[in-house]
Amino acid sequence: MKKVLFVNSEISPFLEESNIAKIGRYLPQGIQERKKEIRSFMPRYGCINERKNQLHEVIRLSGMNIIISDLDRPLIIKVASISSARIQVYFIDNDDYFKRKQIYRSEDGKFFADNDERAIFFARGVLETVKKLRWAPDIIHCQGWITQLLPVYLKKAYKDDPIFSSSKVILSLYDDTPKEKFDPAFASKVKFGGVTADDVPFLSKPDGINLAKTALQYSDGVIFGSENIAPELVAECERLALPTLPFSKQSLESGSYIDEYDAFFDKF
Repeated sequence: MKKVLFVNSEISPFLEESNIAKIGRYLPQGIQERKKEIRSFMPRYGCINERKNQLHEVIRLSGMNIIISDLDRPLIIKVASISSARIQVYFIDNDDYFKRKQIYRSEDGKFFADNDERAIFFARGVLETVKKLRWAPDIIHCQGWITQLLPVYLKKAYKDDPIFSSSKVILSLYDDTPKEKFDPAFASKVKFGGVTADDVPFLSKPDGINLAKTALQYSDGVIFGSENIAPELVAECERLALPTLPFSKQSLESGSYIDEYDAFFDKF
């Protein structure tokens, strides 16, 4: 049975039903119904009501620290069930990065200064948790900009780990690319487990487009999840000759996209 790991920036009903959150909710269910084994991850943003959604900490998975810029941050893993779909969702949590009630911007609309570190923590937190689960994914499907460092770490820092030896990365691109710049030291902070600044050259100019370009360098296939993808990213996909699944509004509206995504996963 093929195993598919879904790494999402948003999943409904835990967040409002954006296009990403809707796919994050229904795609794993559909893929599971098509006889694949699945796991789903997302950040535990502070706006998610833990009591209402019945989140609880998984002690056996928590307790590890992730070091970013010489600071140790504890990794907390929580889980909740979507009973109607018979799936569980794992949440990556840390009080410094995810306790705040807003997702990526403050109440006055200011892009959080530590969004770069939040993306690093999330990507590494997911991979470390999957290792602890001893669950080897064949496909890792990333959607949402905060997931876009995972392909780098998978292919560089975890390339010799037997859990990920056969894993292929499918990156879904959306129109959620941040227009703001990240911290100038982003490329330096990414360093870990053999990942150097030379492995992420686009992050010398750390903005949303260059973060997505970085993810594309380490992805095996691309799905266009929105109609209006930045032309620079489309051009980069073409330059890298990556297999792509084009955007289809009709498929998303009808739900037939699940079969299309499933067939695309089977190519890898």
